[in-house]
Amino acid sequence: MERFGAGYEERADLARQQARHYQLLSDLQALVKELPSSSSQQRLSYTILSDLALALIDGTVFEIVQGLLDIQHLTEKNLYNQRLKLHSEHRVLKQDMLHKHKEAQQSCKSHNVPVLKAAQQRELEAMEQRIREEQRMMDEKIVLELDQKVVDQQSTLEKAGVTGFYITTNPQELTLQMNLLELIRKLQQKESQPKKAFS
Repeated sequence: MERFGAGYEERADLARQQARHYQLLSDLQALVKELPSSSSQQRLSYTILSDLALALIDGTVFEIVQGLLDIQHLTEKNLYNQRLKLHSEHRVLKQDMLHKHKEAQQSCKSHNVPVLKAAQQRELEAMEQRIREEQRMMDEKIVLELDQKVVDQQSTLEKAGVTGFYITTNPQELTLQMNLLELIRKLQQKESQPKKAFS
């Protein structure tokens, strides 16, 4: 008799999972129609959506995606603050130099002013070149760090068994992955809304 009860529970659990899979698949199909590009809609086949719905059944993938988004936002904020700090430091350096130049010109004998101004102009141009170089290096660092976050996200979602995710730099595949993430995010928002009672 116990075995019969266990079998019934397994069948009931399987039925719940199938119903949940069907509901998730139905929701995903509706969300795909809201995507801006028809080529994106075409690439998201029934099989891909069905596999994605299976991966989403227990809710773990929602938590993983939320964690990845939180990490991404923190990284972006940190990189933005680093860039602001560098820009601010550069502005102070330039203001200090211009202030020193002005003081030097005021205390300089008039016949030496053209020579002093030419030297100061070279000094200013050298500083501006250094500033451009430091900003370029900072921007490269930011791009590399953001690219690494994408790789980390792809790897994490691939390990979690989410269809469509693997490490790639192919623009079409990246677009597909961004669309899949958008679907997961929208579905998560829909799931977190309280269910409306029938009126």
